[in-house]
Amino acid sequence: MALANCALLAIILIANSATAQSTWPTRPVKIVVPFAPGGTTDILARAMAPELSKAFGQPFVVENRAGAGGNIGADVVAKSAPDGYTLLMGTVGTHGINKALYRKMAYDPQKDFAPITLVAGVPNVMIVNTEKAKAAGINNVADFIRIAKANPGKLNMASSGNGTSIHLAGELFKTMSGTYMTHFPYTGSGPALLAMVGGDMDVMFDNLPSSMQLIKSGKLKALAVTSSQRSAALPDVPTVEQAGGPALKGFEASSWFGLLAPAGTPPDIVNRVQQEVTKSLGTPAIKEKLLAQGAIPGGDTPQQFTDFINAEHRKWAQVVKASGAKVD
Repeated sequence: MALANCALLAIILIANSATAQSTWPTRPVKIVVPFAPGGTTDILARAMAPELSKAFGQPFVVENRAGAGGNIGADVVAKSAPDGYTLLMGTVGTHGINKALYRKMAYDPQKDFAPITLVAGVPNVMIVNTEKAKAAGINNVADFIRIAKANPGKLNMASSGNGTSIHLAGELFKTMSGTYMTHFPYTGSGPALLAMVGGDMDVMFDNLPSSMQLIKSGKLKALAVTSSQRSAALPDVPTVEQAGGPALKGFEASSWFGLLAPAGTPPDIVNRVQQEVTKSLGTPAIKEKLLAQGAIPGGDTPQQFTDFINAEHRKWAQVVKASGAKVD
């Protein structure tokens, strides 16, 4: 009788769990963006949220939790209930770089999350303030390197936070070009771009989508893209390797963004979100919007995204070690 009761209880629990998963979501879902509003992470999350809201019949709400190179927001999600109601728009920083860069981490990017899908990959772009660059005679990467070497430590480099791809792209540039700029981390691309437009900062290696409109308006000047090939969105802008000469041969520092859930989130929920994100990324409206900003739509499976994250961690661990960058 006792065994029969245990078996019956197990069947009930499994049935209840299956029912909960099949009816998910029954209330709003939160997408945590671990950076300030205005950056590429925020742009992509807000592009996906309405599509997911329509697909699931519940609001998908974006919440910005900036700080510590994305670690604060990522840790919030890592410690959230694995019920599908708290997701993270993770980045190459939170899940590829930070584990190697930070001496202490409150979460494990490989163990504490259930990867859902890659949303988009984007190149970074080396930008300067147009008016300041004109006054200083900076027309290209070679000019920038010449002036930076003549003024070590006097040029200010903005980033979206310690440990982000924007920060590390700059560190890699400094190492390979033999230059030194003073790093100023902000809480996201939005605030950093305001400082660039205001002339407080001299250079930034920003994600292309968040800089695109400022480049097109002429407020910022794009010197180079950090990908191995030119971006279709800025075909006239060379790569860092093309513009920087032999010292920058092989330079590549692109970014990516993807959805993740806390570890232990039911696979049924993970797979359903992945399928809807992939479907949305395939629609002409979303696809054209991303491509116009220099982003390449993703949509891979949870297992493919997991393998990708593991490979990115290995890659960036080597870059961090070579650059000598460390954050307490």
